[in-house]
Amino acid sequence: MAKQQVPFQQLKDYLPENSFEDVYTYLRQYKVQLTITKQRQTVLGDYRHAHQNKGHRISINGNLNPYSFLVTLLHELAHLFTFEKYGSRIPPHGKEWKDEFGKILASFVQKKIFPPDIESALLKTLKNPAASSCGDESLLRALRNYDAKKEGQLIIEQLSNDEIFKIKDGRLFKRGEKIRTRFKCIEIQSGKMYLFSGLYEVQLIK
Repeated sequence: MAKQQVPFQQLKDYLPENSFEDVYTYLRQYKVQLTITKQRQTVLGDYRHAHQNKGHRISINGNLNPYSFLVTLLHELAHLFTFEKYGSRIPPHGKEWKDEFGKILASFVQKKIFPPDIESALLKTLKNPAASSCGDESLLRALRNYDAKKEGQLIIEQLSNDEIFKIKDGRLFKRGEKIRTRFKCIEIQSGKMYLFSGLYEVQLIK
């Protein structure tokens, strides 16, 4: 996957208003190599700690809306802070990381950078952040309100039972009933059952 190292001034184009200076301070202080990559299906960002002759490295998907980009960047910075304090002896999303992520999120929430719906979702998650913003449905729901609208794209909870949809890899599924927090869906070709989040983006097949 091709990555592009971004000049820090250009980073303003990816961030919400009034957030650049604080972000830049962290990146400069820790000498972070920040790269922007194309959309990845499984991750929004990642962090590689400094070792040997390489410094701290963070990559973020470039297709994210500004608020998702900032939350993802803060997520990865929390990994950096955790590594600086504890090294690699602890779980990647354990108590230590949650403490660091909660603190940096709180500092940005206090600056009133986020719109009210995202701020409300962040306040709920501060004490026990999920390992991914995709794992926190209330936060994901708020963040996706600011995504560019894609023609023909729906989320699974907007479909009716027995409607057919296609996912990003081209496979076809039939939506079934909701089981707790997920929807039971049958893959058309194999007949296998999969569980999908209601917020998973799909293309409806008519």
